[in-house]
This record gives sequence, structure tokens and C-alpha cells, in this order.
Amino acid sequence: MTSTIVWVHGDCLAPDGPALRAYPDAPAVFVWDDALLQRRRLSLKRIVFIYECLLELPVTIVRGNVAAEVTAFAAAHGARRVATSDSVSPGFAAIRRRLAAALTVEVLAAAPFVPPDVPLDLRRFSRYWQRAGPLALQPTPPDAP
Repeated sequence: MTSTIVWVHGDCLAPDGPALRAYPDAPAVFVWDDALLQRRRLSLKRIVFIYECLLELPVTIVRGNVAAEVTAFAAAHGARRVATSDSVSPGFAAIRRRLAAALTVEVLAAAPFVPPDVPLDLRRFSRYWQRAGPLALQPTPPDAP
């Protein structure tokens, strides 16, 4: 049994994401939520990309309602805490609140991809990348780690 599980979601699919890094030995879960996928109208290409990322992670993949499945995964592992990476996704806060009804939720911040003061349109990736791409692809200063 473990006291903490990790919830991996579509906004942090990196093996060095803050939650996976903070709890490297904790069981991790990702939930395919069909209703969420339909609402977001993800293309098959994006779904395949997400799946390929998941194959690189130490994660159990389940299907269903995110809050219900994460809560069930925690119960199956005897965990009372779920750690996850922060997200700017509008639905993230709602899922986090539902999880908090049954579990202690620890949200870990990732290093920002772009400066936080830049207004971004999150409805379409192409609009997001139009603003974020030039900022994200700046050369790394020589003295940076």
C-alpha cells in the first residue's frame, strides 16, 4: 500500500513532470475520458500522440470519468493523497475539486513553457503555438542549467 498516487493528465505527459519526479515510486494513473475527448474534439492524430507519450511513462491507463477513476485507483492502492501537475486547462480545476472531496490533492507547478504574463488562446493549438512558439524556442543562455 502507498500513501500517494500520481495522476498524469494530458497537460503533463513528460517523464520528468513535477508529480512523477516528486513521487518516482508512486503508482501513476492516466484516465481516457471519452466524454472529455468528445467535448474537446481532439483529432485522431492528437489522440495517437497522447497514447504514444503514455507508452513512455510508468503509468496505468484506465478508461472512464477522471475523478471517479483516480479516486478508485487511489482506493485500490490504499492512498489518501493524489499528486498531479498543474494545468491551465479550464476543466482541471473542476476535476481537482471533485478529487478533493475524497482525497488530499497536491498540485505541483511545472516550469512555465512561456512567460506567465503572455496572454494565450488555449482553444486551438495553432493559435496557442502562434504566440508561444517564438517565446519557447528562444536560445538557452549559456549559463543556464
